[in-house]
Amino acid sequence: MINSLGIKKSPKNTRIVVAMSGGVDSSVVAGLMREQGYNVTGITLKLYDDSKAQSTGRQCCAGRDIIDAKRVSETLDIEHKILYYQKKFRKEVIDSFIDSYVAGETPIPCVQCNQTVKFRDLFKFAKELKADALVTGHYVLRHQNNGGSQMYRAKDKERDQSYFLFSTTQEQLDFLRFPLGSLKKSETRKIASKLKLNVAEKPDSQDICFVPNGDYASVINKYRPESFKKGDILDINGKKLGSHEGIINFTIGQRKGIKISSEEPLYVIDIRAKDNAIIVGNQNNLNINKIILRDINLLSNPNEFQKNIFIKVRSTGKLLESKVVIKNDLTTVDILEDEKGISPGQACVFYSKDNLGERVLGGGWILKTLNKKVSTQSTNH
Repeated sequence: MINSLGIKKSPKNTRIVVAMSGGVDSSVVAGLMREQGYNVTGITLKLYDDSKAQSTGRQCCAGRDIIDAKRVSETLDIEHKILYYQKKFRKEVIDSFIDSYVAGETPIPCVQCNQTVKFRDLFKFAKELKADALVTGHYVLRHQNNGGSQMYRAKDKERDQSYFLFSTTQEQLDFLRFPLGSLKKSETRKIASKLKLNVAEKPDSQDICFVPNGDYASVINKYRPESFKKGDILDINGKKLGSHEGIINFTIGQRKGIKISSEEPLYVIDIRAKDNAIIVGNQNNLNINKIILRDINLLSNPNEFQKNIFIKVRSTGKLLESKVVIKNDLTTVDILEDEKGISPGQACVFYSKDNLGERVLGGGWILKTLNKKVSTQSTNH
């Protein structure tokens, strides 16, 4: 028999690991799997020491989340384990986050977390437990097609998390399952209430787990205070307009906090780490026509890029029709629609459309952005 996870075993003989963050989504996944008769082990990751942090309570993987995950596991009567990955997380996520900001980029630590401790290391641990699948509460769809597994955007586009999972490898995707991909969040909460889970009304996490209240500059100041160096604010022609207290305080597209008077609004259009300079210009200077990517991960055949595809350059952004050329270690993307304020350090995720929906073809990290009117833009690397 083939069970609901597409595995040729009865549920009771199918051992699965559920990644339990302590939130409602992963808790419902554990509940659904238990209800269907699977042999479930819940695993929660301890990723950082939040004992001294002033938290809003709307972060993921905080200390209270571990307690919530354990309570859910007790309610469901499933085995629960905690893996202590603080050192891995510090090195591969927090340090990488800080390095990226110091280099003038705008990082996405949630992708790094998925790419390292959550999928790579948890995947390995689940394999060591002889599990048949690793199941998560992410809102994405996984379809079996032509003998392999493929990732698609979730049915509920407002909840879709495929952007954060572009770096998933094919081996990982074959092992992963995402039961919530066809549900709306409201349906997930109803299931949590039906299962009498203590997290049914728990708010969604909003902040980066190690950045209390969204104040990333304070985190960088804590670990790398020497990163805050005074420098120049320049216009696109290189004319000095003012000074700044550190490039860490700026992101591409930023308007507030520049503190320079001008007849028209000024925006941060580039951050040049080598020169410790902030470049400002008008809104039109934010238009990006081309981006260069590094560290590409493909979940598709390169031949699929011979026609125009769609890209996403921010998690809440729209799909943009583009032309992608993959050549050796460098990938170029010509954007065929208007888009503003794309920043190095962010992810560019590739999609195609077919009868099953919007499929994730892979993606990469933005190394450089180009605006035809600002030929020297984003040359940090």
